[in-house]
Amino acid sequence: MNARQRTGRSGPARISSATATRLSWRERAARVLVRLLARVPMPILHRAGAAVGALIALIPNRQRRNALINLTLYAPEMPASALVRLRDRSLRQLGRTLFETAPLWLQPPAKALSLIREVRGIELLERTPGRGLIVLSPHLGAWELAGLYLSTRGPTAIFYKPQRVLDELIVEARKRAGATLAPITARGIRVLLGALERGEFVGILPDQEPREDKGAVFAPLFGVPASTMLLVNRLARRSGAPVIFMFAERLPRARGFRIHCLPAPEGIDSDDDVTGAAALNRGIEQCIAVCPEQYLWSYRRFRRRPLAGRKIYTGSLRDTAAIERARRIKKPRPSGRGCRPRDR
Repeated sequence: MNARQRTGRSGPARISSATATRLSWRERAARVLVRLLARVPMPILHRAGAAVGALIALIPNRQRRNALINLTLYAPEMPASALVRLRDRSLRQLGRTLFETAPLWLQPPAKALSLIREVRGIELLERTPGRGLIVLSPHLGAWELAGLYLSTRGPTAIFYKPQRVLDELIVEARKRAGATLAPITARGIRVLLGALERGEFVGILPDQEPREDKGAVFAPLFGVPASTMLLVNRLARRSGAPVIFMFAERLPRARGFRIHCLPAPEGIDSDDDVTGAAALNRGIEQCIAVCPEQYLWSYRRFRRRPLAGRKIYTGSLRDTAAIERARRIKKPRPSGRGCRPRDR
């Protein structure tokens, strides 16, 4: 990391004229919108985002239904009215996430990091010389801020899934504080291993559904079999690096953010794949318990199912139907160990 990046004086990355000429009109429009939003004060962005989220919660749609299904799987004992209220709060938080992302991408690192009011468990980020650290950040709160904070703590390699829209802007934004981006490929995994061998940080979003069966097993998440990545377990076993969780909680009334660092559950580096995956999911559950309304509940986390597993994200858009469907899914069923997934 060079001096300019460490002090946070670097501004938003600029694309070359050659790149600009090949952008689609949608990409150009998205870039303009992001740059405009990056100039708006955070309190205004949060109010606007909450309003958009409230609109999503008001009109029947799949995103609203999927969020309610996932929340029912998370807390099936909660009364239906409470689940709906929690769903609506989570969608308002989702709106805040969408609107705050622009300044977190484009503002100079020092300005974005000035929004952090507290760091809990910071001692967990201390590394033993010559020994790397695997840092897992679920889709909870402001995960872009969590990644930026990590990359200013020292040399960092971040596992990255290329996007269809705004990919180059996102890459440059995440690199602006000195991080190395490792794509979700075999080459990217080698980049992560090299970083750990050099004693660096490795950042991973651990709650994404793996694209390939060979890198995943079914392990319980909220008591439901979830296709879970084995990458974390294999990196920890091969490198001997410790594992922690970290996320940025959004404080009320746009007062900033609180970083949380939590130790990973025992067994995350187990020689048994399912044991390691189950420990990973327990760690995600522990993070969510801190601020459940800020989790990305609309993501179809249980889209892939064991053979003979019931489809989850389907059916009526009505709240009562979504809750009933999720409660039927949550009834005790085989764990799915050793089963192959199917797409839904």
